[in-house]
Amino acid sequence: MVQPSSLFDDAVQYAQQHEVNWTRDPHAEPQRWGVHHDDPPPYNRLFGPVHPRGPASGVVWRYGRSLACWGEPDRADLTFSVAKTYLALLAGVAHGQGLIPNPDEPVVSRLPGIGFDSPHNRSVTWMHLLTQTSEWEGTCHGLPDTVDRYRKVAHDPKPVDGIKGTARPLQAPGSYWEYNDVRINQLSLALLHLFGRPLPEVFRSSLLDPLGASQEARWVGYDQAWVELAARSGRPGQRVLSVPGGTHWGGGVSISAMDQARIGELVLNRGTLQTADGPRQLIPATWIDRMCTPVAIAPFYGMLVWLNPAGKSFPGASERSVFMVGAGGNYVWIEPEYSAVIVARWIDSAHFDEFSRRITRALRQL
Repeated sequence: MVQPSSLFDDAVQYAQQHEVNWTRDPHAEPQRWGVHHDDPPPYNRLFGPVHPRGPASGVVWRYGRSLACWGEPDRADLTFSVAKTYLALLAGVAHGQGLIPNPDEPVVSRLPGIGFDSPHNRSVTWMHLLTQTSEWEGTCHGLPDTVDRYRKVAHDPKPVDGIKGTARPLQAPGSYWEYNDVRINQLSLALLHLFGRPLPEVFRSSLLDPLGASQEARWVGYDQAWVELAARSGRPGQRVLSVPGGTHWGGGVSISAMDQARIGELVLNRGTLQTADGPRQLIPATWIDRMCTPVAIAPFYGMLVWLNPAGKSFPGASERSVFMVGAGGNYVWIEPEYSAVIVARWIDSAHFDEFSRRITRALRQL
């Protein structure tokens, strides 16, 4: 009988042979690491800490256990925009707690005074922010949203007809899709004020600890992203760090491939964690379903996850697949067809489709 791990040898070897061409030490070779270099000055630099990375790594995860792993799957590495999906999951936690009863309501209705008060921004809803259709205008932690206007990302099929970092004319909130990390940071800031405590604490207590994640996972912010929270519910006012939804300008989430797989399995299971005492709903199932529902004007995207309509965006995966994607070749692939989660880290993105085809061939043999 073929052991499950050996079924994946071909795909694992392929991933290791096609490691991303980023330096493993951003401090030694800063020009060969990151995505901030493409931004207009003075924003083409890091504002938060970064650290060396490991080799091409990953795990194939199914039914709560690893079927195959490679590289350093227990190493907590920066995961870039995979962290965006963590913000969507935390918004789901807030929804379950009644803090966002209706994601289609304007953010300003609950959180005045944090950047949603202008005539343009007053109609921005939680759903707009979560689907990258907000067209929010402003500056967050010293970074103007114009820095990421006219940004081109690999899985967005529409052409970019302007120069990145220039003031593309704004559309009405909800009517235009654009990948914009400043707006994501504004979403994170809003969630911070909504919970009234640091998001890393909420992430740890609501998701990481229940899932049995390691203590190595951490989420850090920019040097200038300190925020004063008012006293609330018996807690005194405090000065806390607002965290970014990625590592575009440094900071972000450092987490292991194994822990990413645990989070991916939570999405696969519609927010339900199986425990010795029975199922535990960490995030409402309806929220996970909505996360994985295509945006009308951007059907390749859900709530801070990438989708695969007609198998066009990720040809090696099923049409039902859902992806968390980060720069530097960071992927969390949720594959419902085989009840599997595949984490691939530091793989050259140009070779991810072939890697996924090889993984799918192996999954079919289980």
